[in-house]
Parts: sequence; structure tokens; C-alpha cells
Amino acid sequence: MSEESSTVSLTVENHVATVTLDRPAAGNAMNLRFGADFLDVAQRLQRDTAVRAVLLTGAGRHFCFGGDLKAMVDSGAGIREYLAELTTNLHAAIAVFMRMDAPVVAAVNGTAAGAGLGLVLMADLAVAGSGSKFTAAYTGVALTPDGANTFLLPRAIGHKRAMELFLTNRVLSATEALQWGLVNEVVDDAAVVERARALAERLAHGPRGAYGAVKRLLDSAAPGLEAQLALESATIAARGVSDEAREGIAAFLAKRRPDFR
Repeated sequence: MSEESSTVSLTVENHVATVTLDRPAAGNAMNLRFGADFLDVAQRLQRDTAVRAVLLTGAGRHFCFGGDLKAMVDSGAGIREYLAELTTNLHAAIAVFMRMDAPVVAAVNGTAAGAGLGLVLMADLAVAGSGSKFTAAYTGVALTPDGANTFLLPRAIGHKRAMELFLTNRVLSATEALQWGLVNEVVDDAAVVERARALAERLAHGPRGAYGAVKRLLDSAAPGLEAQLALESATIAARGVSDEAREGIAAFLAKRRPDFR
């Protein structure tokens, strides 16, 4: 079986679904179409009981740059509505992936930034290439985290380290990401997808229902995902219309230092 959309591709073989973020020319950055496509794929996988494991990866050189800043600028005066729509679909998809029985394995190539970092955290297991990099990036353009980052990142690496990534936009190497608990394993860049697929195939032979129960038990140990996702959505949408965000995004796109004074 093979199904494709313009921004997310889906194939299923031997009970393993491969979800590929498919905007390689844009670093797989998320625009409105991506949000809708990602949610559609998540919902289809949730309904497909033949899918016993999911492999998530990015097409091209990078896993995911996060939100598409150019598309945000292009939305003009409608940026608040744009961000609200994007995060509504993205967050619904994340909740589905986190709650489905099938375990999700991320194969992280290149850069995972912003909401792309959230997708790494969303996965139950993550394999990273030795050259991969991880960064929150939001406050560098005067935005706030979305993609479940404020819910998942402190749980993965602790409050202080999460604050460090959010406030300083520090870029973590693959080795640091492994040491901090962002990923489970680091392999050669060329072997990332192969290794992650091997993990997914192994899990596909396991007890799907038990895996799902374990996922939900771990989530219920710190309740509040949907409430936090809603808060993230409202906050980044409000920030999108701020002078700081306009300057931060414009400076990023122009490859200059922002002036927040």
C-alpha cells in the first residue's frame, strides 16, 4: 500500500507504516497544508489495526525545521488565525500518535528544530544520525513553543535543561541529545533509517495492545496533554502578531541579527 499527499507521504509494508515529512526543499517545515496532511495521516493510522508500528522520518537532508516562517509572513494580517489553524491540526495529530497502540520510532536526520523537536519527543523511540542537531529555536524569533514541547521536553530532560534550550536556543549535537535523553541511540548518518526501521519491524512483532497501554500509562502519570497543547496554540498565535515576532521572523529570513529593542 502506498498513499501520498503533497507534504506527508505514507507507505505501509509488513505491518510497519512509514510516515515521511515530505517538503525537502523547505527542510520539511510545517505550513497549513502540512498540518492538515499530518493530521489526516495520523487519523488513518489510528483506524488501521493492521499497522503495528510506525517509522517517522524526514525527506532530504533534514528531519524538520519546525514552522514555515516564510508562510507565516505571507499570511500577513492573518498570522494569528494561521498559527491557530496550524497548531490545532498539528496538536491533534500529535495527540493521536501519542495515544495510538502502535509504537512510533523516529529516524532523525539533519536538523530537528522547533515543532520538529516536538515530533522527536512525540515518538516513543528515536534514532539519530551522528550529524543531527536539535534546537528549540522559538525565542530566537520571539515566538513560544508549540508541538507539545513545553509538555514533553521538561519530562525528557528536566525543567532546568528545558529552560536552557527554550531561552538560549542552544543547539545540541547528536551526542549531547543522547546524553540528555532526547534520543535513544546515535548511529552513522547513512544508517539512521535502516536502524530505525529495524526497531519498528521488531516492535511490529510485539504485543500492540500492551504497547498502547504502556504509552497511555506513562502519559497519565503527568496528566494535562490536551490542556497544554491548547495553551501552546493560543500563546504562539498571540505571539505571532507581536512586534517582536515580526522583527524576529523578518531578521531570520533576511539572515541578519534581530533588533528586539
